[in-house]
Amino acid sequence: MPELSFDFLFTAEGWIAMAALIAMEVVLGIDNLIFISILTNKLPAEHRARARRLGIGAALIMRLILLATIAWIVGMTTPVFTAFGHAFSWRDLILIAGGLFLVWKATKEIHHTVDPVDHKDNVVGGAVSASLGGAIFQILLLDLVFSVDSIITAVGMTDHLAIMYIAVLVSITVMLVAATPLANFIERNPTIVMLALSFLLMIGMSLIADGMGFHVPKGYIYAAMGFSAFVEGLNIIARRKSAGAAEVAEAEDRA
Repeated sequence: MPELSFDFLFTAEGWIAMAALIAMEVVLGIDNLIFISILTNKLPAEHRARARRLGIGAALIMRLILLATIAWIVGMTTPVFTAFGHAFSWRDLILIAGGLFLVWKATKEIHHTVDPVDHKDNVVGGAVSASLGGAIFQILLLDLVFSVDSIITAVGMTDHLAIMYIAVLVSITVMLVAATPLANFIERNPTIVMLALSFLLMIGMSLIADGMGFHVPKGYIYAAMGFSAFVEGLNIIARRKSAGAAEVAEAEDRA
């Protein structure tokens, strides 16, 4: 079981393990950031930054508490029952529940984006959009799922509990810094919203598959996300150039 010790600071292997774990935590944090950005952009403008700070800050506290109970977290991989030929553990059930929540959330948001007139299907619209507490609760709910999975993965990467604490602190700091710029970028580019929701839908399905015993390598998922983001980036550049050319042509016509 990992122990809280800083002996790793005196070994090259310790520094390499810390760098690898920090990189993993930051990459896994992308899922959370996309969800937080879409969710908080539904709030009134004056509440968005506060919701991000409170949600991410509360997530940090929760992750530190989970690390303090790491023996219990690791024990969640022990099977509790068998069904459909698969032995389910508490970790599997949490991943399945989180995946279902993410699929439901992304599907409802996609529906609202495609048909914004149908307000009754806006899962974070109306009264809910004004609820700061509701947004923070949903952020924490999904972060719990990702936290359990990342901690169990971290245990397989290092035996140093101090490295895990440092990785969590660094990844949460990156999330705090990147949350507002990412949310603003998504808001300025409406087509990015649909792409981000598609990412969440894919991540939700991968969580369900993982919980059912079908592991999907994260590299495939992030490679697909990266390629899609690259193509959308080219589309954004093309649209801006087209808009700029149209403005120049209009100015010449007026002259």
